[in-house]
Amino acid sequence: MERMKIDTKILLFVLIVSLFSCKGTTQESGIEKPIAEFGPSEMEKNGFPKSVGIVNDYGQIFSETQYLELTKVLYEYDSTTTRQIAVITIDSIAPYKNIEKYASDLGNEWGVGAADKNNGLVIVICKPCRQIAIATGLGTEQVLTDEICNEVIAETILPEFKNGEFYTGITKGVNELIRRWN
Repeated sequence: MERMKIDTKILLFVLIVSLFSCKGTTQESGIEKPIAEFGPSEMEKNGFPKSVGIVNDYGQIFSETQYLELTKVLYEYDSTTTRQIAVITIDSIAPYKNIEKYASDLGNEWGVGAADKNNGLVIVICKPCRQIAIATGLGTEQVLTDEICNEVIAETILPEFKNGEFYTGITKGVNELIRRWN
């Protein structure tokens, strides 16, 4: 009986040490892309997921490399112009029925863009819903009108999406929006 208590304590000690060893290894690996899962504890009170950066790939449509490349482009644009573009992929817009309203409310809630310039732009993609929207702040809308944003979606982004090239569609769309915004 005494030997069994010692063996149990040793086993418990080994398991705890192993657990901490694994945790340390994961942290040292430098995973760059945030985990794109969220549940009720990660949801804000209004039903929006919490922002994890300038690219929020909750729909998990980008590879880690694509995520990093897109993040780099958007941060560089933000730092050189103070204009902020956020890309969000999601699996549902519930309880919303309209993705444009969802994108606008999400951008406002997250504070995309400089508050004094109202110069944010939000691209929301819901792959399962087969919907995409671009929402602009009032300052952005003076240059990138709804007509321009809808044209970029229809002529630049959607043709790539129809071929299953979501990253290519978004990067081409972002580049076209940046070109027109300058």
